[in-house]
Amino acid sequence: MATVFICAILIILSFLALRSTRKRLKSGCCGIDEKTVRKIKVHDRNLNHYPFETVLEIDGMTCKNCAIHIENKLNSVPGVYAKVNPDKREAVVHMQQNLLEDVLFDAVSAAGYTVMKISGKNQTAERIPHNNSVQSHKV
Repeated sequence: MATVFICAILIILSFLALRSTRKRLKSGCCGIDEKTVRKIKVHDRNLNHYPFETVLEIDGMTCKNCAIHIENKLNSVPGVYAKVNPDKREAVVHMQQNLLEDVLFDAVSAAGYTVMKISGKNQTAERIPHNNSVQSHKV
């Protein structure tokens, strides 16, 4: 009886996983059939005005739209100019002031992604993701 119950659960989970995979292959993770997400423009792009630099390793980013979502959240933080590379799954964040790591983690988390590692000049820190921050971005 227990074997039948376990098999039924595995079949249901397999069905849900296949349905999700089929949807992503058909339309992309962020709705590739929809309009491309618009970038937030950063007015001050002069890197000389941003003496601090941090690199964020980000999990869950799979396409250009994912990168734009993250970049928009980071660039909405005052004094931040970020460029996100979806191929490397990282964001290079230039800051006018040395911000607390939690500010950057919270911005990426608000976009629906998880920061796995943060590193910058003279500093490297690892962060274990909280259960509520481990999520994928779905539109």
